Amino acid sequence: MTSTPKAERLVTAALVALSLVPILAGAARLAELAGGAELTPHNARFFASPLPVVLHVLSASVYCVLGAFQFAPDFRRRRPGWHRVAGRLLVACGLVAGLSGLWMTLFYPRAEGDGELLDGLRLLFGSAMVLSLVLGMAAILRRDVVGHRAWMIRGYAIGLGAGTQVLVSVPWFLIVGKPGELARALLLGAGWVINVAVAERVIRRQPASPVRAAEPRAGLLTVRASVGNASRPSQAP
Repeated sequence: MTSTPKAERLVTAALVALSLVPILAGAARLAELAGGAELTPHNARFFASPLPVVLHVLSASVYCVLGAFQFAPDFRRRRPGWHRVAGRLLVACGLVAGLSGLWMTLFYPRAEGDGELLDGLRLLFGSAMVLSLVLGMAAILRRDVVGHRAWMIRGYAIGLGAGTQVLVSVPWFLIVGKPGELARALLLGAGWVINVAVAERVIRRQPASPVRAAEPRAGLLTVRASVGNASRPSQAP
């Protein structure tokens, strides 16, 4: 299924807009750390060990914005060199964001309102994001373009989960109020699940393309060789 450049620009703009939600929240956290805000039970863990959260915010911000442009076919066609260079940076930032998120889940004191279920979901989806990026890189090294694209879409969808989580949680806040431990875990989990479901739908609607970049040329050489052999006169025994 093909898409028009206008539709691609709208999708890119929507992804950037969704990225702004966690980016602004992360910027507020960095400003709090840089400005020496008053210690509270909510932020004490960040002041005690600021490096993981700083790495997480910066890498996730670059990952979310940069990734929005990587999946636009028209942009990739017009700037193939940029796509490759940005892709390497995207993977690096994604791995830092995923691994720092896992570290914070494992070693930061648990925040008020968080529970074991939410920690388990963070570990599950954080690990899935890191694994998706690793498999995506392994696929492109094998020249498996289709597999590379699919795994990178999955990894990006998980990384963008924070934006969807806000959209899912706002109606609950407005209608019900502050969610409890279980409701909070389910709401945040729903954000990841929604993104993964959308990613799988996008992957299934991708146009078919050669699995390996070298296969078309190999096939052409085989055809030429066959034609050449057929045109040679046979020799009597």
